[in-house]
Amino acid sequence: MRHAETVTFGGSGLDRAAELRADSAALAAAAVDPLARTILLWQGKPLISKNRPAALLRVPLDHPALADAAASPVFLGREEDAPRFAHDLSGWAPADIDSAQLGAFLDPSEQHHPAFGPDEVFAELRRVMTWLTPRDAELAATAKAIFGWHESHRFCARCGAASDMMQGGWQRTCSTCGAHHFPRTDPVVIMLITHGNSVLMGRSPGWPEGMFSLLAGFVEPGETLEAAVRREVFEEAGVRVGAVDYLSSQPWPFPASLMFGCRGIATSREITIDAAEIEAAMWVGREEMMDIFAGEHSTILPARKGAIAHFLLENWLADTLD
Repeated sequence: MRHAETVTFGGSGLDRAAELRADSAALAAAAVDPLARTILLWQGKPLISKNRPAALLRVPLDHPALADAAASPVFLGREEDAPRFAHDLSGWAPADIDSAQLGAFLDPSEQHHPAFGPDEVFAELRRVMTWLTPRDAELAATAKAIFGWHESHRFCARCGAASDMMQGGWQRTCSTCGAHHFPRTDPVVIMLITHGNSVLMGRSPGWPEGMFSLLAGFVEPGETLEAAVRREVFEEAGVRVGAVDYLSSQPWPFPASLMFGCRGIATSREITIDAAEIEAAMWVGREEMMDIFAGEHSTILPARKGAIAHFLLENWLADTLD
């Protein structure tokens, strides 16, 4: 697919400088480089400037806000030969927190740290991802995913002892049994399934009213992407799929997935949903989908901008999938 890397979180060409991760002296030198900068996250929310165009903030490593940071930063790589890090400020407690909004599907709340200006806030990445440049989006997604992995993998999966962050944040090592653990990324297939001039859409329980998207599911051990597409579509909607092609991928740090966008041709049309998997499914014609994208449909909302589902549907409507 010619436009594959224009998907959100893709295509920025970040130099991750993985060769430095095991070199403690090089990482120490990078941390004192006068050109080094770090991005900040609070409970997975990146610190951005809302001044349009919105931007991910990069602050010096001696910034006073880092007094609230966890001890160990993550080394993200190099940007124009300058080191880039990420710090987690989740230990900081904002004065006014609306706990009902935190963790919501699209958390609208923003948190302001006193060390920053009034338009510099922590904001939910899912809400602001389309505001950012490809580079800003990749940095924010990488930091969110890696900090999320550390939060949920603090103990050794082999012996249960506490493990330590190593290699610039890209490894955890157990000092008790010597096991090494590396960041997890879970493969997920998301499918543009067509039958004639229609595309298969579904919705999960608990989604906002009117929200439909492409079907998706996790790839199982020992399974190809093509087999996962056919299995997931049949399990969720009872539709058989024949030919399957790969289109594009998208890192999806909510919390740690890699979405494999695929196109499949349905060989059956009758829908029988698995209510334990999805709430509804339907075939949507191209003309109706154009109304949905224009916001002119009476019951169905357009797929969320920034998500690969929107990207695939947009290219399907424009006949630019090849």
